[in-house]
Amino acid sequence: MKPTHIEHIGIAVSNLEESIEYYEKVLGLSCYAIEEVADQKVKTAFFKVGDTKIELLESTDPEGPIGKFVEKKGPGIHHIAFAMPDVEKALSDAEKNGVQLIDKSPRAGAEGLKIGFLHPKSTGGVLTEFCSD
Repeated sequence: MKPTHIEHIGIAVSNLEESIEYYEKVLGLSCYAIEEVADQKVKTAFFKVGDTKIELLESTDPEGPIGKFVEKKGPGIHHIAFAMPDVEKALSDAEKNGVQLIDKSPRAGAEGLKIGFLHPKSTGGVLTEFCSD
């Protein structure tokens, strides 16, 4: 299954408000949504750049995935997300091709999307997310 486009690039940040200020004042972008995804222990902010989004991710819990990422590696690019016509099929196809999955089936993500992650051990070190409506 082939991606239709890059849905977003996820960037882990230490302070969401300070990061939003940088993207708005320095880059001239507008934050169009802020959302908390409680089960992922994260608060997100979204910006549009052409057809692609930038998703800023601030941990709401130091033990959450973003909290652990920032503690270990510091702020920076966390993942790349590809829009897929069918996340469930895309995950299944990836697994059939020997890719280690983080998510065996889709779960709810920000902006009401269905999401599923591939393990970076199987993707050249890049945490990869599949998304669909």
